[in-house]
Amino acid sequence: MSAKKRDQYLRKRVIQEWRGLPEKSEVERETSAAVVLQQVIEKLGLKKRIQEEEIINAWHEVVGDFLAAHSTPFQLAHGALHVRVIQPSIRYELDRVWKPEILRKLQEKFGRKTIRDIKIGL
Repeated sequence: MSAKKRDQYLRKRVIQEWRGLPEKSEVERETSAAVVLQQVIEKLGLKKRIQEEEIINAWHEVVGDFLAAHSTPFQLAHGALHVRVIQPSIRYELDRVWKPEILRKLQEKFGRKTIRDIKIGL
C-alpha cells in the first residue's frame, strides 16, 4: 500500500471514529437523497397528483387547439379522466367522435392502467 493510500485510509478511519458512523461516499449520498425524495412523494400522495398534472398538461397536445380551448380535464379518478366542456355540441363531438382516438393517444403516452376511460360532462 502506498503512503498516499495509507494516509487516505487512516484519515477516513479517524473521521469515521470521530463521527461514530462510517463515512458515505458522495454517490451514496446523492442516491440516498433521491430515494428519500421518492419515498416522501409517495407517502404524501403526491405521485398520483404529479401524474394527474402531467395528463392535464398533455391534454392540449393530444386534442388540438380547438377542442382544448373548449374543454378542460380536471380530475383523474380510478382510471377515468374527467373532462368538463362548455357546450353540449362539444360534449357530443368529444364523446361520440373523438373519444376513442383521444383515449388511445393518452394510453400510449401514460399507459393503459393509468387511463382506462374518459368521462365528459358539462
